[in-house]
Amino acid sequence: MYICLCRGITENAIKRLGEEGVLCPNALACELGLNEPDCCGRCLKNIERLTAIAQGQVRSVAG
Repeated sequence: MYICLCRGITENAIKRLGEEGVLCPNALACELGLNEPDCCGRCLKNIERLTAIAQGQVRSVAG
């Protein structure tokens, strides 16, 4: 499932980053490019939820 259309980020990509040890909000935002000028910034508002996905605490964005 796509989480960010402007950056092409999928839920699986976030899970992979978590498996690679990218588990804190700032590192995750940096790796995903959520602070880049061409990103709309909507995903950054949900960084805590994205971090929970990376940490394996949430099974799905939809759920």
